[in-house]
Amino acid sequence: MTSNQRPPTLDPIAVARWQNVAPLVSPWLHEEVASRMQDRLQWIKLQPAAWAHWGAVRGGLKAHAQLALKYPKSACFVAESPEKRAHAAINKIAKSWWNPTGWTRGQTRFENPPSASVDMLWANMVLHESADPQPLLAQWFKALKVNGFLMFSCLGPDTAIELREVYRQLGWPPAGHDLTDMHDWGDMLVQAGFAEPVMDMERITLTYASPERLLQELGELGRNFHPARFAGLRGRAWRAQLEAALAQHLVKGDDGRLSLTFEVIYGHALKPQPKFRIDPLSSISVEDMRNMLKTRPGDPARDKLLP
Repeated sequence: MTSNQRPPTLDPIAVARWQNVAPLVSPWLHEEVASRMQDRLQWIKLQPAAWAHWGAVRGGLKAHAQLALKYPKSACFVAESPEKRAHAAINKIAKSWWNPTGWTRGQTRFENPPSASVDMLWANMVLHESADPQPLLAQWFKALKVNGFLMFSCLGPDTAIELREVYRQLGWPPAGHDLTDMHDWGDMLVQAGFAEPVMDMERITLTYASPERLLQELGELGRNFHPARFAGLRGRAWRAQLEAALAQHLVKGDDGRLSLTFEVIYGHALKPQPKFRIDPLSSISVEDMRNMLKTRPGDPARDKLLP
């Protein structure tokens, strides 16, 4: 996928519809992934003066509270879209202005962070639902200060691989859109201007007592955004066939519980010092020239160039 392409199997209309109807809660899996992301912060020494939480309502409200405790004096931007999700963020996160416990805490603003305004941008379980990931990464890059860092997570290609196989055996359309590999995310981070991307992944296996509970949880996590998905509604007979197939193919242990795999990708990257592009004809300010030249004081060539 190049920097000018959308994910080839993700329907942007379906994504927009889901953003409007998704439950205004943080799913259990999202909170669990956010907790594991927070464990990675122990290796980062930078204490942000300001940070942004992109998609806090769905990404993890408990995680947001824990991050606010970790950075109590830091200003915070909570970025949400659409509007009703932004209102939910205000209702669930904002504190009364007269609460004395909040007077020494950093200010929380419910808006997208301005350019070069934050030292950390936190985005949990957001990217795999983006119809335009490259512009989103560019937006995050723009919001960060130089030497600021991005922390994000998303679902990877092996997510719900058992469900995808059931659909294939039944001869049905794909169970979900193709998810991006962590190496491709690393390439896109570099394209967006980030430096030193660090990517890793893990597989989390969840078990369910029944097909009904499994489908209920999937319905809370997302939707099928594949353009070739079933067109229109399915009836009770289809649902019964699906539940029977899940009960047959997803039982892996002696306890009769159904297992489903979620591949979780974690990413971390820095916003580096800007680099100057030198074209055949370039204009460079004296100040930029000073910063670019690294010759020693007393060097004759340097003394000729700089007063």
